[in-house]
Amino acid sequence: MYWIGYDVGSSSIKAALIESSNGSVAGIAQYPKKEMSIISEQSGWGEQDPDLWWKHLCEATKELIAKTGVEPDRIEGVGISYQMHGLVLVDKSMQLLRPSIIWCDSRAVTIGDRIFESVGSDKCMQRLLNSPGNFTLSKLKWVQENEPEVFDQIHKFMLPGDYIGYKLTEECLTTPSGLSEAILWDFIADEPAFWLLDATEIDRSLIPEVRPNFSFQGKVTADAAKASGLPEGIPLMYRAGDQPNNALALNVLEPGEIAATGGTSGVVYALSDQVITHESVRINSFAHVNHTDKLPRIGKMLCINGTGIQYSWIRNNLTSGMSYEEMNARAGEVAVGSDGLRIFPFGNGAERMLKNKNPEASIINLNFNIHKKTHLFRAALEGIAFSFVYGLEILKADGVDLSRIKAGNDNLFRSQIFSETIATLTDARIDIVETTGAVGAARAAAYASGIFKNFSEATQHDKIQHTYHPLNIDGAYRAAYEDWKSKLTKTL
Repeated sequence: MYWIGYDVGSSSIKAALIESSNGSVAGIAQYPKKEMSIISEQSGWGEQDPDLWWKHLCEATKELIAKTGVEPDRIEGVGISYQMHGLVLVDKSMQLLRPSIIWCDSRAVTIGDRIFESVGSDKCMQRLLNSPGNFTLSKLKWVQENEPEVFDQIHKFMLPGDYIGYKLTEECLTTPSGLSEAILWDFIADEPAFWLLDATEIDRSLIPEVRPNFSFQGKVTADAAKASGLPEGIPLMYRAGDQPNNALALNVLEPGEIAATGGTSGVVYALSDQVITHESVRINSFAHVNHTDKLPRIGKMLCINGTGIQYSWIRNNLTSGMSYEEMNARAGEVAVGSDGLRIFPFGNGAERMLKNKNPEASIINLNFNIHKKTHLFRAALEGIAFSFVYGLEILKADGVDLSRIKAGNDNLFRSQIFSETIATLTDARIDIVETTGAVGAARAAAYASGIFKNFSEATQHDKIQHTYHPLNIDGAYRAAYEDWKSKLTKTL
């Protein structure tokens, strides 16, 4: 028997099947093959059509079933991972009212700042662990102020994974972890932050019903089964935002453990058992998938919007279909520091770790007599790695131990230049584990159903693919990073 997991990203939808007997991976599929586009009608905006996510999920499911040869009736249940912080709005007939305002959209930054000041920074820090910032609540408030005709029709607001859950089950639900990423979970009262909705003049009834991350969350309907190829009636047992889920996929569940990802955006996610933070903007603290009031598990998340999307931009615009592996190899032809060339990857919306400023992407010190395409490849990898290091310094100042980091085997962490730069500058060991968010979601659903006694049993077949250790000689790395950081400071 099998369990299926989905990772609903902003670039594609991934689906994975795992075996119930031991958690091993039976197959993975992705759709579409080319990255989904992000609608940006104004600078700093980012929107997508949620029904496209559903359409692509159905296609990925059919491809996965065909690819593996697994009979659909052998699939026992479903888990969902999804892009965080998005806003999906539906009316009373559960029809979409507008495109989703997704994670990288920065239109609501000033609204979040205004809410933070009006309700009180101390109260936000103590009860929400965050400033409302540019998260889901602030985006909802933006709709209220700028699209009142849409706002007046809202029956429920949902996160992206909640909408996919609805399409599968026709149950409108969310989770404590999801509401915490929307900045709507009160960690002291252990309930939705109704007082914050009242303060922002948003009706409490707009919040979906709340269920635990690991729980029964409805059954696949006949319509969903017909569209996707899944069996009718199997349960949805798990949902979580992509970063908490990626940490889970790496078996990062206990305080002191750290997970990192380098996809479209870059994230470092460190677990703590302390419901407290000294950073409300640059670092964000969310309820982890296994958080409870009695046994706190807080994910301290550092997010950098412009990471993999920059490397993808260079590949799409400066190469003729060159693979990332070839780009990584060609970058290795250039010395550490890229002969002075500096690239700043901040071109994908307001950056939280830069206090919600948006300095945009830039290239500095380009010399037409020295620098070639290979320099751009290396400077891009170094610039992204430097942005990780800059953020890790903030996490370290907030009490996070950086001695060991786990990362998935994605495009950026497959690059020796990228990983060794981070390891050397932070003095941290980086273990690369062959897993994905979709695999983690499938295993989580099986775990929620009692198939596995603990999550370590579900991940028993995952192996460390590679370990990067700090290099003994870090002088050139340090000089290049300090120069990059100095230039960033001047820009800010």
